[in-house]
Amino acid sequence: MDELGATIRHIRDQFDLTMLLVEHHMAMVMAISDHIVVLDFGRKIAEGTPEVVRNDPKVIEAYLGTPA
Repeated sequence: MDELGATIRHIRDQFDLTMLLVEHHMAMVMAISDHIVVLDFGRKIAEGTPEVVRNDPKVIEAYLGTPA
């Protein structure tokens, strides 16, 4: 996890906050989030824990594309 991710997690934990993070750096999002909502062109396509979202076929298709 990079410095920004560590700082966000520290602030969240220190002050017991719920934080809304809009971010495209997926490694950081997966590392610091308890719950993720994934949008594709403004439409919600997935929601859940990082593990659930990481394995969702709609997320994989939207962010990685489909095999040629």
